[in-house]
Amino acid sequence: MKIISNIYILGIVFFVSTCSFGQETSTSSKEDLITVLNTLKQQFNVEFNYSQSELDEVKVSKPDFSKSLPKILLQLEKETKFTFEKIDARFVVVKLKKGILICGFLKNKDDNSPIEAATIQGTTNATTSDANGFFRLKISSAKELIIIRHISYKTVRRLSDYFTDDGCGIVFLRTQTESLSSVIISNYLATGINKLGNGAFTIDFKNFDLLPGMIENDVLQAVQAFPGIQSTNETVSNLSIRGGTHDQNLIKWDGIKMYQSGHFFGLISMYNPQITQTVHLLKNGTDISETDGVSGTITMETAKNITTSFRGNAGVNFTDANVFLDTPLGNKSSIQVAARKSINDLVKTPAYTAYFKQIAQDTEVAENQGNIVNSDKDFDFYDASFRWLYAIDERNELRLNGIFVSNTLDFTETLLTDSVEDSKESSLQQNSFAAGLYYRNNWRDQLFTTVEIYETDYQLKAINANVLDSQRFLQENKVSETSAKIKANYIFNEKFNLNAGYHFVETEVTNLDDIDVPLIRTLISEVLRTHAFFTGIDFSSADKATQISLGGRYNYLDKFKKHIIEPRFSLSHTFLENFIVEAQGEFKHQSTSQIINFQNDFLGIEKRRWQLSNDADIPVLTSKQASVGISYQKDNWLASADVYYKEVDGITTQSQGFQNQYEFTKASGRYSVNGIDVLLRKRVTNLNIWMSYSYMQNNYEFTTLEANPFPSNYDITHALTSGITYTRKSLKLGLGFNWRTGKPITMPVVGNEILNDEINYQDVNSSQLDDYFRVDFSAKYAYQLNENLRLDVAFALWNVLNTNNQIERYYRINNQDTVSDIQRFSLGMTPNFSCRLYF
Repeated sequence: MKIISNIYILGIVFFVSTCSFGQETSTSSKEDLITVLNTLKQQFNVEFNYSQSELDEVKVSKPDFSKSLPKILLQLEKETKFTFEKIDARFVVVKLKKGILICGFLKNKDDNSPIEAATIQGTTNATTSDANGFFRLKISSAKELIIIRHISYKTVRRLSDYFTDDGCGIVFLRTQTESLSSVIISNYLATGINKLGNGAFTIDFKNFDLLPGMIENDVLQAVQAFPGIQSTNETVSNLSIRGGTHDQNLIKWDGIKMYQSGHFFGLISMYNPQITQTVHLLKNGTDISETDGVSGTITMETAKNITTSFRGNAGVNFTDANVFLDTPLGNKSSIQVAARKSINDLVKTPAYTAYFKQIAQDTEVAENQGNIVNSDKDFDFYDASFRWLYAIDERNELRLNGIFVSNTLDFTETLLTDSVEDSKESSLQQNSFAAGLYYRNNWRDQLFTTVEIYETDYQLKAINANVLDSQRFLQENKVSETSAKIKANYIFNEKFNLNAGYHFVETEVTNLDDIDVPLIRTLISEVLRTHAFFTGIDFSSADKATQISLGGRYNYLDKFKKHIIEPRFSLSHTFLENFIVEAQGEFKHQSTSQIINFQNDFLGIEKRRWQLSNDADIPVLTSKQASVGISYQKDNWLASADVYYKEVDGITTQSQGFQNQYEFTKASGRYSVNGIDVLLRKRVTNLNIWMSYSYMQNNYEFTTLEANPFPSNYDITHALTSGITYTRKSLKLGLGFNWRTGKPITMPVVGNEILNDEINYQDVNSSQLDDYFRVDFSAKYAYQLNENLRLDVAFALWNVLNTNNQIERYYRINNQDTVSDIQRFSLGMTPNFSCRLYF
């Protein structure tokens, strides 16, 4: 009851803060310009930056406030000597006119929608279009050639007088994309989250709303707001998509497959949100060009357009300091650079303390044997990433990306006795380095090809210094993967689109165990090469009401001489104006997986190591999945439900994290999941309210084990997430609630806990942890300091009610020959704060 009463109090406080304010109006036909701007400020939720002395006593005709903001601002420009430059979605700078200005609107030829982030290039100047497709460009002559480019549209040329004959001109661009799939549901969960016709969800961080508990746009935290996605231990390195394990998720950054997910060994995402602009989440119906990820796919992309002016930002929060720079290199090229570094060597913040305590919980780092003392604990992380884009000409484009990530942990173990004091250092390192090359050629209007090449390397290394036995234990896990993909896309017409290509992947996985006393060294290195051919066709009706993708992928695994055929399918159809029905299906395979060792892996901090399939006791993972859904949207209401079935074959007990009678058993089997994902969302003026619910039945079947079938370790039967976000001018507030049933566990038989010197367990996964419940809060405010500077401050409180949630519970026989009940708990109330300057 205490929790419920606290929730009500939080809800009342939150809604009181959302009270609305009246708008001022003016009735005179001639009004002060400042008065007009104040009215526009209230009506369109924008801020104007101007010099008071310049606008004093300037009068204009009263605009027609029923028109759009760009049209009203154009009228004001015609009547005055000022320009009104919209620098982002909220801020407009009022400046004196200089030189000759042209303006225009860019729109999609197919659906008349505005085109954002297109590059408009003149002889001496360049600019980009805003969210309304609007742009303004200073030119040097009335007959200047203007070139309009966008990676998803065909290049257009216009003389500058096209835009000045009768106000701003409208330019329609024709789509030139690799897929005909378009948005079918806008603002699916919050602003900036959309759903496409192929079943994928996209998160546009440039226009992204606030999610409760977050101060930065953490990619892998954000996707957990979707129904069907949970992390049973609150880490981004343990995401379960519809009942799968984290290693069954395909995670790609700018086309590069990544084998590492987070900093703090999984508590925060390692992908810098400042350079990551768009995220695609796919639970089913994967594109034929993609392999791996039998459970789900998360792909991240940097900006695809060449910037025309320097911009950047720098920030600091309770975990790290970071910087982002985006600068042009001439008219045809630009580069983005982003970097982050932990700040705990300068200050130990409350967030750092909570995170470190969480990762070290129940490990050798946190505690050791009675006469061994751990000291000088030092943790550090950093990452750096870049993107270089070069437009060779109108038909050829080149992109180069790179990312480097590092996590390090060091501590000293000291043996204290009456006669001896011996110290040794233990360390843990987790690093990733990856680089990718992308080249696209537009052979003609209907045909273009792409070449994608990447190299990704991952290393996990631990040195465990056992001072009690004077022993050094070295462990390493390495993954090195090279990929080359060639794709061709042919657009028959506005309805049909043909895709085909070839994909080669070479993956090498190395595992090393090296003990000096006694001398034991085990080195296992395996390589697998895969060749794949894929082809498919996309269909989109003229009104975009029906979208279908149908294709298949043929894979050949040369080491095993294994042939795998994978059909893929997705469909969406809009009917009765407000209803959308969807269906997806796919077959996939995966050759890499992770094994989990709770006893001695990597100091107990990171318990998983990658391994390569041997097509024997470690089979190639295969999956098949089908889902059907329906959505209804009207008057800012959205209701959506998806029913699905998924089956994954080839899993091993070592990859599932057993901590019971099957912890050391080696067996292979399968799991199957039946479930439903439901979302309900309503927008009311400045409020956005949503609730997502997931139900699943997730069962294992291992034919060589006695218990069959039995609940999966990832069987979260019920999960509920809800949130409220409020936006008014520059202020954003968010309050979120997370509840789910506890994960399955196996308990000892009460009164007969030990039998034959082993724990006597009950039926496998016949019990559950207590229900999980968490409340989060976030607040963000933007200050426009001047024309070129903006300051954002944000505050977040994770687990507002400080709920003590169990995330793990297992049992061990102790030195007294009794059973110890070991429990791990989630993060408690954890504050975070960020300050970011945009320039």
